[in-house]
Amino acid sequence: MVRVRPALAQLPSYVPGRKLPGAAALASNESPYGMLPGVVGRLGELAGGVSRYPDMSAASLVRALAEHHGVDPDRIAVGAGSSEVCAQLLHSVVGPGDEVVFGWRSFEAYPILTAVAGGRAVRIPLREHTLDLDAMAEGINGRTRLVFVCNPNNPTSTAVGARALRDFADRVPDEVLIVVDEAYREYADPALVPDALDLLGERPNVVVLRTFSKAYGLAGLRVGYCVAPKEIAATVRKTQVPFSVSALAQEAAVVALGERAEVARRAALTVAERERVTGRLRALGFEVPDSQANFVWLQLADTSAEFALHCLSGKVVVRPFLGEGVRVTIGLPEENDALLALAATWRG
Repeated sequence: MVRVRPALAQLPSYVPGRKLPGAAALASNESPYGMLPGVVGRLGELAGGVSRYPDMSAASLVRALAEHHGVDPDRIAVGAGSSEVCAQLLHSVVGPGDEVVFGWRSFEAYPILTAVAGGRAVRIPLREHTLDLDAMAEGINGRTRLVFVCNPNNPTSTAVGARALRDFADRVPDEVLIVVDEAYREYADPALVPDALDLLGERPNVVVLRTFSKAYGLAGLRVGYCVAPKEIAATVRKTQVPFSVSALAQEAAVVALGERAEVARRAALTVAERERVTGRLRALGFEVPDSQANFVWLQLADTSAEFALHCLSGKVVVRPFLGEGVRVTIGLPEENDALLALAATWRG
C-alpha cells in the first residue's frame, strides 16, 4: 500500500460555503454585483483563445499590478487566488518541523496549507474577536518561519490599526516572514485600517497579499497576488503550479484594475448595507463586532449550527463555525432583508 505522509492523515479538507439553488448565497464573501462591465466585454472577445497555454509569467498582469501599486514588477508574484499565493509563500520558507503563527480563528486555509507544506501551525487565540498581536509576537520562537496577519480578519470581520501593526512588525525578527493578508482591503475604512503596503511595504521581511476574488468580483476565475521583496517574490514564482492562472483570468484581472471607480462604487454600496445590517442585528439583540470587511460576525457560540439551519430553512445560506459564531456575507439589499427577517424570528 502506498504510504501517505502521517501529518496529512488527520488533515481536514477545506470546506467551502454551501450552494443551494434559489437561495441567497451569503456564505462565501463573494461580491453580489457580478462581473465588472469591462470584464464581461473582454472575456467575450477572448472566448475563442483558450486552446493555448496562458503566459506563465503573467507579464501583462504583473505590469498592470506594478503600475497600480507603484512598485517594481520584480516585486509581484501571482497565483490562482490568494489561497494559492499563501501556499506558494509557505513552500518558499517553511520546511519540515518549522512553525507558522497566526491568530485563531482566522482564514481556515492557513492550518491546512501549513500542514501540506510540512510545517506546524501555531494558533494564537483572538482577543475580543480581534487578532492579539502581542500574543502572536510572543508565540514566535527560533522555529518560526512565517506569520500570517489577516487584516481585516476572516471570519470575525475585525481589524487592527496602524500603530498596533507597526509595533508588531517591529517585534518580529528579521528572518521571520510577515504575510499581511488584505483580501478585504477595499471594504475597510482607510482611517481605521492601514494599507500594509504603504505602512510596511519597504521592509525586507514583509509581504502583502491581495485578491481579485472579493471586491473585483472574479472569485470564479481565481487570481491573487503578493507584493514582496524581490528575492521573496522570485522564490514565490518558482513554487507556483505551472499555468495556474488562466489566460482568461489574467485578462480579466487587467481589465478589472482599470475599473477602480466602479469597484469603489460597489464597495461603498456593500459598506452601506453592512452598516444597515449591523445596526438592525444589534437592535435584535445579536452581538456583532464592528466590521471592516464585506461580512459580519455573529457571536452565537454553541447555537451557531442551529442559526445556520434556521437561515437555511428560509433559503438563506450563511457560514457557521461550530461552537464559535456565524459569518454572514453582505449581499444585495433584498438578500440582506431576507437574512434580517430570519434573524428577527430566531429564538436561539
